[in-house]
Amino acid sequence: MSIKNGYEQSDREEELDITDLEDLERRAKKIIPAGGFGYISGGSEDEWTLRENTKAFNHVQIVPRVLTDVEDISTETTFLGLKLKTPIMMAPAAAQGLAHSRGEIATAEGVANAGALMAQSTYSSTTITETAKGGHGAPQLFQLYLSKDWGFNKSLLDEALKTGVIKGIIMTVDSTVGGYREADIINHFQFPIPMANLVKFSQGDGKGKNIMQIYSEAAQKIGPEDVRRVIEYTHLPVIVKGIQSPEDALLAIGAGASAVYVSNHGGRQLNGGPASFDVLPAIAKAVNHRVPIIFDSGVRRGSHVFKALACGADMVALARPVIYGLALGGALGVTSVIEHLNEELKIVMQLAGTPTIADIKSAELTHFAD
Repeated sequence: MSIKNGYEQSDREEELDITDLEDLERRAKKIIPAGGFGYISGGSEDEWTLRENTKAFNHVQIVPRVLTDVEDISTETTFLGLKLKTPIMMAPAAAQGLAHSRGEIATAEGVANAGALMAQSTYSSTTITETAKGGHGAPQLFQLYLSKDWGFNKSLLDEALKTGVIKGIIMTVDSTVGGYREADIINHFQFPIPMANLVKFSQGDGKGKNIMQIYSEAAQKIGPEDVRRVIEYTHLPVIVKGIQSPEDALLAIGAGASAVYVSNHGGRQLNGGPASFDVLPAIAKAVNHRVPIIFDSGVRRGSHVFKALACGADMVALARPVIYGLALGGALGVTSVIEHLNEELKIVMQLAGTPTIADIKSAELTHFAD
């Protein structure tokens, strides 16, 4: 363990023996300090939406297929021109130094080693450049929490552009205010470790604040014109994250978004809203293949990845299980998590008679209300 500002950080670096991703949470809880674990694992209010995110995958079933002559399974895919070994990616997640002393640098390394796509957060424990270098040249996405201060936004985007590995900007638009997160209140949680991007660009450092205070310094008024502004400034693909309705997906596309990101922030924002998976089909229908779709919230099984892809997603992201893997095994642990989930996905693909990611798009599902 390392200790920073009185906070204990894991230094582990080892491959993990994984039975299922749910078990990682129980194992990680034993080594991540209570405040940090509550921040990582918690949702808003009574966490109804957080729980529904995973339960909602039971609303559809995969129809097994046999006599399909399927033998060789490939999870390789492309997203915005990027060639990837898997459609599974790391969702942007703040303050990964709460889980491990190397934070996002180790996450980026582990994700790259798995041939997956890394997304880093504005509120990372390490700088944009440091996180980019952690991936050793592998492509990444940068998630922008839009600030009221356009000069601050420019400084972040400028650094992202200079890395040479940031291939797209994720604009998170569902966090104009922080959700009411009771675990943080119970634990009196304030960030014990500075947020490196805030330090570098003279926006304070986040240390000693809670997430509500952090979000209060971000933009509360966000509209299509902000999406256009980021596109015009960066000339990179912009992905709008936090989409939960077909109407908002169409607004994002109308503003020039190159992709939409269906997510309810892992149940951390509006409690009582629908599970992310339940709104995916309607959004995919409205998008109608005009732009690719990233999906997250509640993903814990290879079958969940399969169902999301079959319902219209092109990439499937997750964060908490990867962060637990980070705490338990550093970069090697991160790779272990992604590879385990990818192996589960391959088994499902074989049994469903779908040898490629493209084939999953036409897989047969049955539907019923749980």
